[in-house]
Amino acid sequence: MVPRNGVDPWLTNTQDCTVAFPVGVSSADGTRSLPFWSTAARAQRAAKIWGHRLRVDSMPLDTWRDHDLPDATREGYKIGINWSGPRLVGWSFTPMEVLNRLAAAE
Repeated sequence: MVPRNGVDPWLTNTQDCTVAFPVGVSSADGTRSLPFWSTAARAQRAAKIWGHRLRVDSMPLDTWRDHDLPDATREGYKIGINWSGPRLVGWSFTPMEVLNRLAAAE
């Protein structure tokens, strides 16, 4: 699931607002993913699993779509969506796939 239009994505970060989360390997080719969640509760579960005094924050969907996703493309990252479970695993998409899903949801 990709955050729907009007629903802000959530991420984990440190107390000083430095984005901080393990960048997990998402595929056999070593492509790395930046994880995001569709709700605060899901992000809080991830922060608890990862520890390190992480907190959760949301960012405006427009900022994520217009800035963070293009940055992830340039840096060669995929986007992890709603990772869950004790090892925080789940689906990862290219930023373009996420943008296409957002456009389809409009």
